[in-house]
Amino acid sequence: MEAKSYDLYIGGEWVKTESSIPVFHKYNGECIAYIARAQQQHVTKAVDEAQKTFKQDKLTPFQRYKILLKASQLMEERRDEMELSLIREVGKTRKDAMNELDRTINTLLLSAEEAKKIHGEMVPLQSTEGSENRLGFTIRVPKGVIGAITPFNYPLLLSTHKIAPAIAAGNTLVVKPATVTPIATFLLLEVLEAAGLPKGYINIVTGAGSEVGEWLLDEERIAMFTFTGSGEVGRHIKERSGMRPVALELGNNSPNIVHVDADLELAARQTAARSFHNAGQACIAVQRIYVHEAVMQEFCDLYISHVNHLKVGNPEDPDTDVGPMISEKEAIRTEEWVHEAISQGAKALLPVKREGALFYPAVLVNTTPDMKVVCREVFAPVVTIIPYDDLDEAFAQANDSEYGLQAGIFTRDLNVAMKAARILEYGGVVINDVSTYRNDVMPYGGVKNSGLGKEGPRYAVEEMTEERMVVINL
Repeated sequence: MEAKSYDLYIGGEWVKTESSIPVFHKYNGECIAYIARAQQQHVTKAVDEAQKTFKQDKLTPFQRYKILLKASQLMEERRDEMELSLIREVGKTRKDAMNELDRTINTLLLSAEEAKKIHGEMVPLQSTEGSENRLGFTIRVPKGVIGAITPFNYPLLLSTHKIAPAIAAGNTLVVKPATVTPIATFLLLEVLEAAGLPKGYINIVTGAGSEVGEWLLDEERIAMFTFTGSGEVGRHIKERSGMRPVALELGNNSPNIVHVDADLELAARQTAARSFHNAGQACIAVQRIYVHEAVMQEFCDLYISHVNHLKVGNPEDPDTDVGPMISEKEAIRTEEWVHEAISQGAKALLPVKREGALFYPAVLVNTTPDMKVVCREVFAPVVTIIPYDDLDEAFAQANDSEYGLQAGIFTRDLNVAMKAARILEYGGVVINDVSTYRNDVMPYGGVKNSGLGKEGPRYAVEEMTEERMVVINL
């Protein structure tokens, strides 16, 4: 397979650079593409073009709607190509790639609809003495240039979650995709421009995050940053952004509680299926499972039975359930964390096995809260199962984390479910399903070190617009 080259995309033109960065097939290691390495002047030029387009080329809400609707249709037509690209550049299994395409198409549709719904509200100024002759209402206006920095694990979907709402809201963008998985963003660009998006609305700069990301932060003309990635980088963006707003989605250490009255077959099936999809590289992947001690053994038996049916290997094989991690380096790091936990007293219920970037599902018991596999975000196919005998204890352990994105609980008791919704310190609480559940229509975002702001087209549009007060003296 011949490696394709991707230059920078600025103001509707392809811009060559002096050097490039290879992109590799995550399963066989073959070089599949080269991307340009941007310099600071390229970032400045990208912001120039985004700002000029924002000021000069105003699409109406209905035009934005039509473009995003058409893009969803074109994405469906190019489904096979898109899926294969994700399999190769990310290492996704075909099943996971199909799911990402479904969700991306839906996110484009949802964003299209939101373009037509942007509205303000009446403000009852006349209820105040002295303002009887005044009429008040708000309108929502686009912020301007959005700086979007996207992650490696869902490069097509999460680029869409940033780009599509920004366009729906009337903004322009400078996008920096993950260096190891940039191709999806270029494919999304192709689809949007084929759907009628004028040139200049999306500008793509590629290169090392430590360089390009810093140059973007230096650009005061960027009105807002939206970022998905590590907590360390997210905190840095927040510190550097000053008064400018940010939307940050920074990860999780997802707890899932299986109460004594739970449907154990449902809980085991769902947690096993969603612990290891995308090789565990999802912010809301199941990581910690707290199981009532009265059903601990039965749950473990059911869970391991389901895990044993998962096929690990070549992601292009349609039967594969668990493909490679993003790199061998990350797989080695994961292996070290698991062996460290075992040396500290944990027990592995399955053989610990790694083949290059492939890390086979690991299930640990007898862990302690201070082990890395418990207290940190593993971002790998590793799960810990932890017994409890008191529900409040389970809630306390679930909350004992610097993260707070999503949590899950399995119970047949409505009172227990509602107590969990109130007590669990997470942006989302999923009842009788796993923490991994996400519908792209819902507000998605966390508390604590899991970030700021919400994704989901309606909520992202609100983040990417300003509320402006209008007062008329009649």
